[in-house]
Amino acid sequence: MRIFAFAAALAVIGGAALADPVEGTWQTRKDDNGNYGHVQIKACGPAFCGTLVKAFDSTGKEIASPNIGKRIVWDMVAYPDGLYDDGKIWSPDRDKTYNGEMTLKGNNLSVRGCVLGICRDGGTWKRVN
Repeated sequence: MRIFAFAAALAVIGGAALADPVEGTWQTRKDDNGNYGHVQIKACGPAFCGTLVKAFDSTGKEIASPNIGKRIVWDMVAYPDGLYDDGKIWSPDRDKTYNGEMTLKGNNLSVRGCVLGICRDGGTWKRVN
């Protein structure tokens, strides 16, 4: 019985140690309305997904948004050199879903999305935690 408990403890510790660098909470850039949010990114199967966990108005005041809890990023596959690709990004201010790509450099996450050959720079998100 002790061996199973020890193995379980190692699995938990090992899982935490192997967390992908993109996992965490990220502050988006301001949208067309001046609002921004905090998106929590974590593993979802073999890829990464992000959910809006907080929303803020243009003054920085936290607001109640109907988009809290909604998926903003999904199916992002990790590639070498901080690239996450082949996923989708939803832009709440435009209510559009884009083919997404993210590039991680330190505590900055550059986000970009394209639909029908038209690409939109999602800006650089900053790590909150």
